[in-house]
Amino acid sequence: MKRFIEGVDRGQSTLFPECLEDYIAEDNPVRVIDVFVDELDLGGLGFGRVEPRMTGRPGYQPSVLLKLYIYGYLNRVQSSRRLEREAGRNVEVMWLTGRLAPDHKTIADFRKDNGAAIRKVCARFVALCRQLELFADASVAIDGAKFKAVNTRDRNFTRAKMNRRLEQIEESVERYLQQLDSADRQEPSLARTTKSIRLKDKIATLKEEMARLTELEARMLATPDQQISLTDPDARSMATSGRGSGMVGYNVQAAVDTRHHLIVAHEVTNVGTDRAQLSHMAKQTKAALAADRLDVVADRGYFSGEEILACDEAGITVTLPKPLTSGNKAKGRFVKQDFRYVAEEDAYICPAGERLVYHYTNQEKGLTLRRYWTNACQTCAIKDQCTTGKERRITRWEHEHVLEAVQQRLDEHPEKMHQRRETVEHPFGTIKSWMGSTHFQTKTLKRVGAEMALHVLAYNLKRVMNIMGVAPLIAAMGA
Repeated sequence: MKRFIEGVDRGQSTLFPECLEDYIAEDNPVRVIDVFVDELDLGGLGFGRVEPRMTGRPGYQPSVLLKLYIYGYLNRVQSSRRLEREAGRNVEVMWLTGRLAPDHKTIADFRKDNGAAIRKVCARFVALCRQLELFADASVAIDGAKFKAVNTRDRNFTRAKMNRRLEQIEESVERYLQQLDSADRQEPSLARTTKSIRLKDKIATLKEEMARLTELEARMLATPDQQISLTDPDARSMATSGRGSGMVGYNVQAAVDTRHHLIVAHEVTNVGTDRAQLSHMAKQTKAALAADRLDVVADRGYFSGEEILACDEAGITVTLPKPLTSGNKAKGRFVKQDFRYVAEEDAYICPAGERLVYHYTNQEKGLTLRRYWTNACQTCAIKDQCTTGKERRITRWEHEHVLEAVQQRLDEHPEKMHQRRETVEHPFGTIKSWMGSTHFQTKTLKRVGAEMALHVLAYNLKRVMNIMGVAPLIAAMGA
């Protein structure tokens, strides 16, 4: 074939390098994995079988399997079977493992049995990033994202799903019974007999399904959150941002550095909301950074008075917007933000200029609340814009000043909300892209946590290699 670039003859003998080292360039990322794992104290991190047994068949050294997994997650190969194939055909993997090719069961068992140690490896790389001064001046953005589990929506049941499914089955049974009665009233024939048998089989199948669902309902109601998943028992049905949408999966929390978008801390939960996650994640991040103070920015899904107070007491400065849960603004009435608090007088000034004074304190849901109102509402000219009751009452939490400081910081620095979005959405989008449509491949919260740690470690490794370069990073690891 003329005028085309031609390949070599398949029967042509070639002289390949006899040394695997010649295939791997000096700036190949696989060298970073090799040095990083070799510098770890695997026994101290909790990996099993670090010391070989004196009897029996020799096993694989944990460092070999750890290198294989880190390489796989760095190159979007998370399946143990695919890693087994890569070990037999990928030159980089051959170099990394010394041409060892573990079977997929050995590879899968390593991740399953060493989850806690793998999470410590991820934390060890974060500590290395801190030593290299790659983090910003103790400033992070915290957010959560929903990741799919190995559990379809059809194999997850809540009370609403169960009731809806039972109603559908009852309607189907009723419809088939009506069709069966109609067939019986007609003249008998072979076609009529065949149809009746088919309808009876369908009714019997539906009744068996109803009995199975009734048994599942009893198990579901016995659980604390009245929810059950059949494939992955720890996976939970969670709402997503799309209206009427949702998924069965896990809620992954992450604290991301605002400077280089490195993930400082993360945690996998099966709680569908972020409301109670702020202080725990912020304290975990502060410990990982070994910082005396920490600035955290989050979205309104994390707004909780108790959580913000816990952060304030731990020396963590939080910036996040308050959700507007009152419907008064939509009705054209004044909301609490329209009332100005005067600390010196311990009173609120309403839009009409009246003073709402303190009257009493009570306890509600474990919170100490102070109540304020004025008797001037009856004669107020703009009462219709304020309340439909006898008087407008304002409730103030005993630690309301902490929430007011949060709002003041947001008013002074509104750009932090944009900073939060461009900081924390980047890692989540990248990792989900690496995972593909299936997301997690393991089951139960413990094993999913180990899988997520490998994803976070791979993400941070790639980020640092892009920031520093391969050779400087290897030099820093060996220092």
